[in-house]
Amino acid sequence: MSTSHKTHCLILPYPVQGHINPMLQFSKRLQSKRVEIIIATTKYLLKNMKELPTSVSIEAISDGYDDGGRDQAGSFVAYVTRFKEVGSDTLSQLIQKLANSGCPVNCIVYDPYLNWAVEVATKFGLVSAAFFTQNCAVDNIYYHVHKGVIKFPPTQNDKEIIIPGFSCPIEASDVPSFVFRPEAERIIEMMVNQFSNLDKVDWVLINSFYELEKEVIDWMSKIYPIKTIGPTIPSMYLDKRLHDDKEYGLSIFKPMTNECLNWLNHQPISSVVYVSFGSLAKLEAKQMEELAWGLKNSNNNFLWVVRSTEESKLTKTFIEELTIEKGLVVSWCPQLQVLEHESTGCFLTHCGWNSTLEAISLGVPMVTMPQWTDQTTNAKLVKDVWEIGVRAKQDEKGIVRREAIEECIKLVMEEERGKLIREHAKKWKELARNVVDEGGSSDKNIEEFVSKLVTIS
Repeated sequence: MSTSHKTHCLILPYPVQGHINPMLQFSKRLQSKRVEIIIATTKYLLKNMKELPTSVSIEAISDGYDDGGRDQAGSFVAYVTRFKEVGSDTLSQLIQKLANSGCPVNCIVYDPYLNWAVEVATKFGLVSAAFFTQNCAVDNIYYHVHKGVIKFPPTQNDKEIIIPGFSCPIEASDVPSFVFRPEAERIIEMMVNQFSNLDKVDWVLINSFYELEKEVIDWMSKIYPIKTIGPTIPSMYLDKRLHDDKEYGLSIFKPMTNECLNWLNHQPISSVVYVSFGSLAKLEAKQMEELAWGLKNSNNNFLWVVRSTEESKLTKTFIEELTIEKGLVVSWCPQLQVLEHESTGCFLTHCGWNSTLEAISLGVPMVTMPQWTDQTTNAKLVKDVWEIGVRAKQDEKGIVRREAIEECIKLVMEEERGKLIREHAKKWKELARNVVDEGGSSDKNIEEFVSKLVTIS
């Protein structure tokens, strides 16, 4: 190992973009503190990336489905079962290969979805760190399900659920939802299994920051060696200490950057509703239609990301009519640049944690339309705890109607309460920048992590 690097970390993300990006950004922070980094991800994912980061080394392991990934497996259960078997094996081979080439690994930082990585670390005598890509509040809920304190899914009788470490009771509609999904039980099992061997790891890293979740972090810290290291977004949007860190550098989709930014440059300040449901969410055709009408009726300019796989849910003529005066529909966009743009006034979001953290870091108020998993809990925090947005509620058929969407957009963009929401958003933006800057809570935690690694290696 070269003497300029003090220690060597192998990073193992779950192979979807929303899980890789935070770990990738954490890796860049570690690199800036002279830790050598290798990211191990699946052959299938590497084959299908439109953009790959040049700043870190990437090695391939196998999930057992090199030609089709998760889809080739047929079912989620088949996928994770085979990934454990083939992944453990190919990860071990990679660690051996690195050791033989004079570049031995000291530590594995792994996504707890892949909790078998702990066994691999133990086999090679390496230290391990679990890296939770969701926030601490959501981790806390899964932990209490793991312990049997909370029943999952909650029944209709559970009007309010009291969770230790939470400042307020939460309703059944605020807990992570897997109901009505095929294989829901096995997905819940995987979420809960993140905690099955957490007592064997040396660190628990959380993609959040202390000031954002003080109470729940203090509570969880009594059980696990927790360190918050977020927000994990490119440094140029926060503390600007890593000058070449402007983008994640990794993308499954090709962003229509020029179209988006040219269009935004011609819109008035704070006039645009930016709409995106991330890289995975699939809306029903009926929901797409209601959303389209809600945007049109709100009478605001809008930039709407509709992935090419979702396009067929809206007719071409409908999109043309919809966008004639007020809007732009694109297949993918450079989200950070859009959120940072002065024309953007609010973010209509599914409330995935990466999108939520980006909005917090860039001070953009939110209208939330959570779909499943942690998004419902994030939406609760956005509205009631951090007070930086509102939630457009579903009706009894599970559809958010156009009237609810229009009302929420107008509230944030035009009404008096919207001003207060924007003030809160500014406050959190300031805090998000400070925590990763020198001496901030997340920066100190990363420093401490690095110095312990150095001692070990």
